[in-house]
Amino acid sequence: MVKEILIPKLKNPVFIIAWPGMGEVAYKSALFLKEALQFKMFAKLEAHEFFKPAAVVVDKGIIDLPTMPAGFFYYYKSPSKSRDILLFLGDAQPPLDKGEQLARSIIAYVKKYKVKLMLSFAAKPEPTDHKSPSHVWVTSTHKDMLEQFKKFPTKVLSEGQISGLNGIILGVAKQNKIKGVCLLGEIPFYTVQIENPKANIKILSVVDKFLNLKLDLAPLEERAKFIEEEIDKLIAYIKGDAPQGPLPLNEEDIDKIKKDLTAFTKLPQSGREKIEQLFNEASKDLSRASELKEELDRWSVYKEYEDRFLDLFKKQNKDKGN
Repeated sequence: MVKEILIPKLKNPVFIIAWPGMGEVAYKSALFLKEALQFKMFAKLEAHEFFKPAAVVVDKGIIDLPTMPAGFFYYYKSPSKSRDILLFLGDAQPPLDKGEQLARSIIAYVKKYKVKLMLSFAAKPEPTDHKSPSHVWVTSTHKDMLEQFKKFPTKVLSEGQISGLNGIILGVAKQNKIKGVCLLGEIPFYTVQIENPKANIKILSVVDKFLNLKLDLAPLEERAKFIEEEIDKLIAYIKGDAPQGPLPLNEEDIDKIKKDLTAFTKLPQSGREKIEQLFNEASKDLSRASELKEELDRWSVYKEYEDRFLDLFKKQNKDKGN
């Protein structure tokens, strides 16, 4: 259900959507855009029917059900009176079996604004180093839009798939005669749980050129430098590559690095929910274990779940023995 605060009058709006995902590439690119251009919120999507609580919360000894994720619609009116922007930011992605239904609800709502084009963002894990420059890949629902974005510094994603709602909603949009473009920012495969400002910068640079927004990306460049340095420090510490002599980092420094990176490397709730769903399915049908393993590897969290994953096979052998 969408609750509206107001109904903005928009001119030929492009619709941009984002949910949390790998490297926070999609969500943080859209979030930066919202804050930089001072978008105004005008509606809230209450998506209770798309989510189920996985646990209860405890506060000061009192148990309660958690607040369910929601989504918010924002708008930006172009000062040049050219093309306005609609923006949707989702708190979390729903379970796999609810994704398409949620996408259809969103598309049905924005159609009243006569949206003809939408943009989504995603991450593209690659076997690269975190010091390497990020590149942007592009794919589209229609050839003419693909040709337009080929003019910018992008590479065409000729085959593959885009998992999650940042991809699914474009397929739904195409069914509703709305053109869609997905911009995928490269990230190192070993940093899928760490925010990646380099990828944000590359994606937003393309959006900036396409919509002529004149964005100031300096804050993201500073953030990218900071995170790169923090990763360098942590890798050096883990490998024991400190130079001869006293350790350049004291215990306070090390604790700070670990604390900072822990904040950056949390598995998004949507990713955790998907993993839990696959565990449940694999416990009933072991043939789903391969899909579960792929998902764990995709997020680089297999070690975290290794015991539970192996228990699936132990349980099957035990059942056979009985």
